[in-house]
Amino acid sequence: MTARLHSQSASQVFVALGSNLENPLSQVRRGVMLLAALEESHLVKRSSLYRTAPMGHTDQPDFINAVVQLETCLTPHHLLDALLEIEQACGRVRTFPNAPRILDLDILLFENLQHDDASLVLPHPRMHERAFVLQPLLEIAADCVIPGRGSVAACLAACAGQSLECIASS
Repeated sequence: MTARLHSQSASQVFVALGSNLENPLSQVRRGVMLLAALEESHLVKRSSLYRTAPMGHTDQPDFINAVVQLETCLTPHHLLDALLEIEQACGRVRTFPNAPRILDLDILLFENLQHDDASLVLPHPRMHERAFVLQPLLEIAADCVIPGRGSVAACLAACAGQSLECIASS
């Protein structure tokens, strides 16, 4: 069990969850539980669950998406490694970009850090274009700003043509 972290020693992080295989609703809920149990971290908030149509490769089932806020003492790369381990433990297999998936976990924001290397780009490079990320993020962090992009609310307004449906509250 993870002890509650002191906010001054922990970083504020937002993580997106998505699934469209093997009972996606259960997969996203399982992902939230696994994130809540993450070492050196504390689950602060979780959004409602949203059903969305796939983007990119559209010949696949709809997705269930959510966003959580964590406080963590992990570094960005250690958090990424932990998320990849969770995905793999849940059965994620990477076949091609935008392929169907059991569980997808993405770091959206890590404090106000802007970072770009071969394994990690922060903020998430396409989050500002995706209503399925922005709406749940706005729900749990109404004043959130994406470094280099602006407020989440303004980015969401620019995604007005993308539909999503809230299917379950947190």
